[in-house]
Amino acid sequence: MIGDRVADLRASGSEAWEVVIVGGGPAGLSAGLILGRCRRRTLICDSGEYRNEATRAVHGFLTRDGTPPGEMLRLARRDLERYPSVVLRGTEIVEAAHAADGFRLRARSGETYACRKLLLATGIVDVLPDLPGIDTLYGHTVFHCPYCDGWEWRDRAIAVYARGERALHLVSALWTWSRDLVLCSDGPLELEKAERATVEGLVRALREDPVRELAGTDGRLSHIVLRSGEILPCEALFFALGQRQRSSLAASLGCPITTDHHVPTGDKESTPIPGLFVAGDASRSVQLAIVAAAEGAEAAFAINKELQQQEQRPSGRDAR
Repeated sequence: MIGDRVADLRASGSEAWEVVIVGGGPAGLSAGLILGRCRRRTLICDSGEYRNEATRAVHGFLTRDGTPPGEMLRLARRDLERYPSVVLRGTEIVEAAHAADGFRLRARSGETYACRKLLLATGIVDVLPDLPGIDTLYGHTVFHCPYCDGWEWRDRAIAVYARGERALHLVSALWTWSRDLVLCSDGPLELEKAERATVEGLVRALREDPVRELAGTDGRLSHIVLRSGEILPCEALFFALGQRQRSSLAASLGCPITTDHHVPTGDKESTPIPGLFVAGDASRSVQLAIVAAAEGAEAAFAINKELQQQEQRPSGRDAR
């Protein structure tokens, strides 16, 4: 199957690059910046889908704390304009295959690309609660990351939507910002006796009744309605239902995927696949924009070093 794909890609006449970066968020753009400064012919493929597109502000990013995500992207793209070897295209890569000299990629629109090194900065997708009312609240008063949005809701009434180990971890994390917590597990809590006791000691209330809906206006959550009819007043809700890879490219190229849906990486975001790197939320549990940007820079450093080593061998000096 992979051999057939490689043959198809070769036959189509692929556009050649030294590096292709799949993903135009903090990790991908940061990598592009470093590679541009290294004079590497680099293509960044940006699908236009971002984990934080519903978020009003990026937090924890030094010098840019509180900046809207769209503005962060605009500033990052402007930085890249100084470097003529870096090209940013709004295209989605849907297929990747190994080749003798690197990788072949196919975009949804049909274009194909060849590259010596490949960086996947495709990110993850958070599993959202399937609750009536969440669409108008997510990103305003409903969130997935305490480190990103906990400060804005410090010392206020916060609801936690999770069960099992995720409930324990999220409650423990949010306790830093507020002691006024109510946990809604929307069914059995699914914790052992000792862990349940720990959770109960950290929250004002625990409700295992099914949740009927989230209620609020103009993006502001006011209360949760349980199926029993009970109303739980709250000003914000944080949830933890798991994540999934936004793209299947890493798995299709042979990367292992952990049980929590991350791609394990080694030194400077390397993978067991020669020439393939993964940076950003797709590979780490510390999922902050500034961390993703740092990982993109690390990956770019390693990519450039590998290319240098290949070029400086006697047989590879004319490769460029």
